[in-house]
Amino acid sequence: MTTQSDYSICDNPLITRYASREMAELFSPQRRISTWRRLWIILAEAEAELGLPISQEQIEEMRAHVDDIDWAKAAEYERRLRHDVMAHVHTFGDACPKARPIIHLGATSCYVTDNTDLLLMREGLQILAPRLAAVIDRLGRFAQQYRDLPCLSFTHFQPAQPTTVGRRACLWAYDFVLDLQELEYRLSQLRARGVQGTTGTQASFLALFQGDHEKVKRLNKLVCQKMGFPGSYAITGQTYSRKIDAQILALLSQIADTAHKVATDIRLLAHRKEIEEPFEKDQVGSSAMPYKRNPMRCERICGLARFVMSLEANAHMTHAVQWFERTLDDSANRRLVIPQAFLAVDAILILCCNVFEGLVVYPQVITKNLRAELPFMATEEILMAAVQAGGDRQDLHERIRQHSQAVARVIKEQGGENDLIERLRADPAFAKVNFAEVTDPLRYVGRSREQVDEFLSEIVEPIRRRYPACTSMEADVRV
Repeated sequence: MTTQSDYSICDNPLITRYASREMAELFSPQRRISTWRRLWIILAEAEAELGLPISQEQIEEMRAHVDDIDWAKAAEYERRLRHDVMAHVHTFGDACPKARPIIHLGATSCYVTDNTDLLLMREGLQILAPRLAAVIDRLGRFAQQYRDLPCLSFTHFQPAQPTTVGRRACLWAYDFVLDLQELEYRLSQLRARGVQGTTGTQASFLALFQGDHEKVKRLNKLVCQKMGFPGSYAITGQTYSRKIDAQILALLSQIADTAHKVATDIRLLAHRKEIEEPFEKDQVGSSAMPYKRNPMRCERICGLARFVMSLEANAHMTHAVQWFERTLDDSANRRLVIPQAFLAVDAILILCCNVFEGLVVYPQVITKNLRAELPFMATEEILMAAVQAGGDRQDLHERIRQHSQAVARVIKEQGGENDLIERLRADPAFAKVNFAEVTDPLRYVGRSREQVDEFLSEIVEPIRRRYPACTSMEADVRV
C-alpha cells in the first residue's frame, strides 16, 4: 500500500495499478532473499547427507531465520562490499553464528541468484497458467452464448462472408489455447541450475568431496530434488544459458501479442457499435466529451502488450552478448526485464478476463451491418435459384451485375442504402425466387455453429478439467 510519503518518488504502475498482489509478492525482495536462504539450507542439508561436517544444529539455526531479514544491515554490508550475495551471506551469518562457517559452502553467487530466478519464473508461470485458462473459459462461455448470432466477417478489414459471433470468439480463444500449450511445455522443460561451481566445472565441490565425482553428481541431483526440479540443465557456465530467459520472454510476448490482437478486434467492433467492453455506471469516457465510451480496458491491454513484446528482443540480446562462461552485463538488465514481463502479462490476463466476461453485444446493430452487405453475398444463391426456376443463367447473371453496379453507385456516391434485394425482387426475371429463404444469414455461415460446438467440446472442456479453478477465478480491475 502506498503511503503519503511514497508520493514524492517514482513508483512502478505495474505494482501500484495493474498486476495482482500475488505476482507482485512473488518478485518482491522478501521472496527473493528468503529463497536465497532456503537454497543455502538445501545446500547444507545435501552436503551433510553426503558426509560433510555440517551439524543438524547449524541447519536448524538457519531454518529459524529464513524470513527475518535485517534489511538495514544487508544494505550496509552491500555499500561496503559492493556485492549483494556476499552482503546477504554476512547478514544471514550474523543471524546464524553457529552456521556462519558453512553458509554458501562451495557455492558461487549464481547458485542462489540463478536457482532463485528459475524458481520464481516457475512459480510465475504456475500463476499465469490458470489465468490463461480463465481467459479461455470466458471466451468459451461467450462463444456458446452467441453461437447462433450471424455477423459479418472480414478479410483485409473488408466485408467477406457471414460467420457467427460465437465462432469469432473461438478464433480469439484458440490463440490463447496455443499460448497455454506453449506455457505448459516451457514449464515441463524448466530445470535447475543446481550446484555447478564458479564456471560450471563443479571444481569447488569436487575439492570438498576430495575428488569423489559420484558424490558431486549425487549432490547436484539431491539439491535439484529438494528444489522440486527433475534435474539440472545438462551443462552451464557460471550461469544457466540465458537462452532459457529468452524462451520464457518469447512465451510471455506471445501471450501479449494474442491479447493485443483480440483487444484490437474488440476496439474495432466498438467503433462499428457491434460489441463493447464493459462500461460501468459511473465510468467517465472523456474529461471533455461526456458522451464518450472509450474502450479503456482494451487500450490498456494493447499498451501493456506492446511493452511486453518489446522485452523479448532484450532477452535475446542479453543471451547474445554473454561472452564465454558469463559476463555481468546481464545482471541489472534481468532484474528489470524478467519481473516486469511477468507483472505485465499478469495484468494483461486479469484485464482480458474482466473484459471477456463482461462483453456487451448489440445484436440489432450486428444484424443491420450484416444485412447491409448480405445482398451482394447472396447473389450467387439468387442466381442459382432463378436458374432452377427456369431462367437463363447468362441473362440472369447480366441483370444481377447491372443491378449490383447501380446499387454500388448509390451507396458510394450518394450515401444511400443497399437496396439490391428490393431491385431484384422487382425484376420479373427473379419472380420465382424465394427471397426470404436466400437472404437468411444463417444460410451463409457454413459450419460456424457446429465448429463452435466442436471447439468447446474438444478444446475448451479439457482445459477446464485441467484447471478447475479457472471457471470461478475473479478478475477485478483496480483502476
